[in-house]
Amino acid sequence: MKRFFPPLLGLALAWTSIGCSFNRLVVNKVGDALSGGGTTFAADDDPELVKAAVPFSLKLMESLLAESPKHQGLLLALSSGFTEYGYAFVQQESEEIESGDLAKSRELQARALRLYLRARDYGLRGLEVRHAGFGAQLKANPKYAVAKLTKKDVPQLYWTAASWAAAVALSKDNPDFVADLPKIEAMIDRALALDESWNGGAIHGFLVTFEMSRATGEGDPAARAKKHFDRALELGKGKAAGPFVSYAESVCIQAEDRAQFEKLLKEALAINPDNDPPSRLENLIMQRRARWLLSRVDKLFLPPLDPNQK
Repeated sequence: MKRFFPPLLGLALAWTSIGCSFNRLVVNKVGDALSGGGTTFAADDDPELVKAAVPFSLKLMESLLAESPKHQGLLLALSSGFTEYGYAFVQQESEEIESGDLAKSRELQARALRLYLRARDYGLRGLEVRHAGFGAQLKANPKYAVAKLTKKDVPQLYWTAASWAAAVALSKDNPDFVADLPKIEAMIDRALALDESWNGGAIHGFLVTFEMSRATGEGDPAARAKKHFDRALELGKGKAAGPFVSYAESVCIQAEDRAQFEKLLKEALAINPDNDPPSRLENLIMQRRARWLLSRVDKLFLPPLDPNQK
């Protein structure tokens, strides 16, 4: 027994190692398939069906990530997935029901915040996997931290910044969140510098809203937002409803420009989602927001002055 035990033990350990490697290979393959399957949801024409299906997909990816913690595809898919789900199906519902059920609205708002923070953390993990020490450097010197990132990092930069900005927007009274704005600025500005045309001008679309609250911007924020709006339309070839909705909501309301607000939202609604299948779901969601905003126009703007009133 003594003579055979060491070889048998070595063989058992070898099989265990092979088994672990095989399991990891399977997990990574499945993770690749799941993280690369976002176009299936993106092209769907039934937002409610997607709303019901996405949580299972996200939890499945989280379970796979637990087995392969550095899988970059899963980290990116989870960052984008939780951001999109939080905005489209949680925050938007929170805002729509606020006037009728404030308690439920606040509950959904708190949930959206948690989803955005989860998305942000996955995004930061993804950047840390690609660039060891990134998190600590971002905290110490945001501009220095992002300077070493490359074009391959743009998707992760975008979704990390987007989720983080969404969390800040829901936590404006929390100084800890507001203090994170320089990190968000550094990331989205670096993404813009690396690949401004990424995803049909999505970075410019994000900046339409972000410029209106940017602390370090020079000149008129509305003018900066307009430049990004025009570029987003150019790069997206006018197929995306998002920039129209973002500009109407972020700029026109603040400027008390009701006519332009209504015009832009009607332009968003005039887009045919079927003309661009990869953006079909996004356009349907943004068109839903456009209709909701139009339904509230009398609450968002002061009534027009009566020309006969002295």
